[in-house]
Amino acid sequence: MNIFFKSTLIVAILFLGACKNEQNEEQKEVEETEVVEKIIEPIIVYGFNANDYTVDTSLVKKDQGLTHILPKYGISPAQIFNIAENFDSIFDVRKIKPNHLCTAFISKDTTNKLLKFVYKKDAINYVVFDFQDSINVYLGKKDVVIKELEAGGIVTSSLWNAFIDQGLSPALVAEVTKLYAWSIDFFGIQKGDYFKVIYEAKFVDDKFVGIGRIKTVLFNHMDKSRYFFSYENDTIPASYFGENGESMKRALLSAPLQFTRISSKFSNRRFHPVLKYYRPHHGVDYAAPIGTEVVTTGSGKVIFAGWAGGAGRLVKIKHSKGDIVTKYMHLSKFAKGIKKGVHVMQGQKIGEVGSTGHSTGPHLDYRIYMNGKAVDPLSIDIPSVEPLKDSALILYKEYITPIKNKLDAIKIDTTSVQ
Repeated sequence: MNIFFKSTLIVAILFLGACKNEQNEEQKEVEETEVVEKIIEPIIVYGFNANDYTVDTSLVKKDQGLTHILPKYGISPAQIFNIAENFDSIFDVRKIKPNHLCTAFISKDTTNKLLKFVYKKDAINYVVFDFQDSINVYLGKKDVVIKELEAGGIVTSSLWNAFIDQGLSPALVAEVTKLYAWSIDFFGIQKGDYFKVIYEAKFVDDKFVGIGRIKTVLFNHMDKSRYFFSYENDTIPASYFGENGESMKRALLSAPLQFTRISSKFSNRRFHPVLKYYRPHHGVDYAAPIGTEVVTTGSGKVIFAGWAGGAGRLVKIKHSKGDIVTKYMHLSKFAKGIKKGVHVMQGQKIGEVGSTGHSTGPHLDYRIYMNGKAVDPLSIDIPSVEPLKDSALILYKEYITPIKNKLDAIKIDTTSVQ
């Protein structure tokens, strides 16, 4: 091999080696850069970059308060007293509850100073206690993402199970029953009834945290479909209306409590289980556990709240619309503030189910009087508020048409009732 060829070969080898080394160095730099980027990528917790702190989390234990939690982070009793005295209008520290999450943000230097302390009130709301400079307390909220969802199901045993079987939230069941409380007797629901619903769901950190607005819902009961749509414009406040513009609000709710059974109906001659003789029973008995919430079926004024002999604890309400009075009997207790002379709003809690007076078991005896005469709560035609008319109705129907089409397109599995 001649000297020139050897020299050329050596130069080529050295060049290739240098290129390889240069590539290795470049690759190393890229890898190191990627590592650095991964390390410094922010982790945001309650609006703070967790990488800047030492983070410690814990759950509030039974009978714990700030006086038990904060001292372990170096916060003095005087500082805790300052918080309780000067920031109670922002957050009452006595309302800290067991099993709620607390997060401490501690400095990474040798002082290990507590800089911020966060108490999680619920899935959305939290309280920040800031010790970074002077003490400060403020409220915060996590970002809530609203998603539009749709669902449908068929009743095989109960409305509750029809929703739960579809993996839907109990809160959604409650909201739907509230919407239909004026128009459907949910104690008469039967196998084969079905529902369809389009609603808003709230998510925080990709976790479901609650129900938002119900946009539209269809309930088919005994082969009769009832549609309701959420609607508002510049002159009409947010409310719900039927397919033809009729308001779903009525003077009275169809029942003063939810998810119970009817143990006795309206009768002019019923054998009384305690007194042991026949007499009129001008009401409907709803059997329910003691403590079940009882609400007023309509807005009005309490004209009696007290003990009424065989009726036990009784609330009597004169309603705002028409000459209507309702009675709620055998209550175990009255709701806070319920007394003669106070005004109540439709759906407001007035008491709890009991078995006071002449009663063989826990139930609510609910009665309605129109123009001074007892009427059957299960058969009266309760008047509704004013429907949409004329141009308002035209605009409303234009608005609901595409929504109704979308609702009707929701598929339902009917094989479960075959």
